Amino acid sequence: MLHAVIMAGGSGTRFWPLSRQALPKQFLTLAGERSLIQAAFDRCQPMILGERFWVVTNESMIETTAEHLPEVPKTHLIPEPCGRNTAPCVGLAALLLAQEDPDAIMLVMPADHVISPIENFQEAVLNAVNVVKKDPEQLVLFGVPPTSPATGYGYIERCTSISNGVFKVASFREKPDRPTAEEYLQQGTFYWNCGIFVWKAQTILNELEKHQPEIFAQLKQLQKSINTPAWDSALAECFPKMPSISIDYAVLEKSKKIAVVEAPFDWDDVGSLEAMSRLNSTDENGNTVIGTACLVDSKDNIVRSSTGHTVGLLGIKNCIVVHTPDATLVADRTDENAIRELVAALKEQGHHNVL
Repeated sequence: MLHAVIMAGGSGTRFWPLSRQALPKQFLTLAGERSLIQAAFDRCQPMILGERFWVVTNESMIETTAEHLPEVPKTHLIPEPCGRNTAPCVGLAALLLAQEDPDAIMLVMPADHVISPIENFQEAVLNAVNVVKKDPEQLVLFGVPPTSPATGYGYIERCTSISNGVFKVASFREKPDRPTAEEYLQQGTFYWNCGIFVWKAQTILNELEKHQPEIFAQLKQLQKSINTPAWDSALAECFPKMPSISIDYAVLEKSKKIAVVEAPFDWDDVGSLEAMSRLNSTDENGNTVIGTACLVDSKDNIVRSSTGHTVGLLGIKNCIVVHTPDATLVADRTDENAIRELVAALKEQGHHNVL
């Protein structure tokens, strides 16, 4: 049976001051009327019912996750005692899934992407599921055809065709420099790796056993405590001992049976505040305004204001301005990644009330 696993453990520091420790990016509403994590749930309906959803998140976020996704059983909200990247996250979900449904197929996806149209997404998922049903040892990735020479994504190179829209994977490429990304774009055999996967729960556990014995050893230890009063203490002891490593490095770049489905949908990883420009309309001067603002002689800015607050810009270009009730950000739009440095500085200088 097909289950969905949402990975929701990120902090989203590049979205400060909208994103905070108590309200990470996945709980923000950046497009439409639902939060990002709710949109991840919605795009699987009615293909996967709420009772077959699982969410792996920070243990401090369990209650907030339950509020956003009341359709998901609370027993399927899996708390991570600490951050350990995606390989331990996927392994933990697979362990619990395989216990409940030995034949489970997992759709694994991040909580904070924007994807449309839903119909095309579901079509691609079912295509991947059919690949896994024909060959249960296959690990299936989704590859997004690149629309620009982006340097912020990893790339997947395809080779021979398996079926319509599905290919064997020839190689994985790290985030390239600009000339290399332009070459990938011209070749037409490369995809952006969007971090969405389909595979059998037991298969990914077998791959972890083969390629990541340290992680698998802790999972085996945990297995003894599933559905017992000792589960919470066992998880608190075993999970932090797992190496912090992505599922890509841990398994996918080592496995021999990897396929990629060419994504027939539009995808945005919503990696930073710049996404607000892509997800919302712009005026004739290239400004994106969410909320109330008055802009004079200002071009190519992103402005977001909180309810009832008016932001005024005069003679400003290429800036990001975000107002919240207790913190305001003004940043150079061309160096938005430096927001992480600002968050680090806020922490170092003791501004914990706004983190």
